[in-house]
Amino acid sequence: MVGTANYKICWGVVMATINLHLGDSLAAMRAMPDQCYDLAIVDPPYFEEFGKKNYTGNEYSTTGVKRHHNSFNFWDVPQQDYFDHLFRISKNQIIWGANYYAKFIPNVGRIVWDKRNDSSTFSKCEIASHSFGVRVDLFRYEWNGMLQQNMKNKEKRVHPCQKPVALYQWCLERYAQPGDRILDTHLGSGSIAIACHNMGYDLDAWELDPEYHAAAVARFTQHTQQLQLPW
Repeated sequence: MVGTANYKICWGVVMATINLHLGDSLAAMRAMPDQCYDLAIVDPPYFEEFGKKNYTGNEYSTTGVKRHHNSFNFWDVPQQDYFDHLFRISKNQIIWGANYYAKFIPNVGRIVWDKRNDSSTFSKCEIASHSFGVRVDLFRYEWNGMLQQNMKNKEKRVHPCQKPVALYQWCLERYAQPGDRILDTHLGSGSIAIACHNMGYDLDAWELDPEYHAAAVARFTQHTQQLQLPW
């Protein structure tokens, strides 16, 4: 795949192969064999109008909270073909935006991310489906403009739909097994790459937008270089 950034990371007991591909994940999935990934954790775009109007929503909420605000040059809301291949090539799935994709997703379990932003007019929660039974699991983590749960290690926003590294680490802790191979079809900010690196999981991830791919690669590279500095 053109534009792939490959990493073989060894840090303490953590060993992970992280492949950050620049390209179309659906085209790649069509050529993959059945069940070649143990777990897909994906966050596809939800809103068709973002692609049509080339924007990402309001820069500020009505209460004055600022969000990362950029236009998308590449925005394609997945349809049935995407989900058919996703379910074919992965043994289990966690799919964010489940409330927007109900017609494509089986009646399985749910994850609710409580963003602890009751003062904001942005979404208070986000919902994912998971294929591990029918239970509903809850993750509480503040993510409200400049306010984050872990202000001591505050994450720089590089993508308007960015999710915290802690959310992906929580998903891996609860749903992944040692040695699992992880798939992400929409890399976005690269938070999942940092989480997989931190926890020693192999990852293949795709991003279609060159600018966001470059930002994710830069963010991941900075994180891993900081960890490898001698004390």
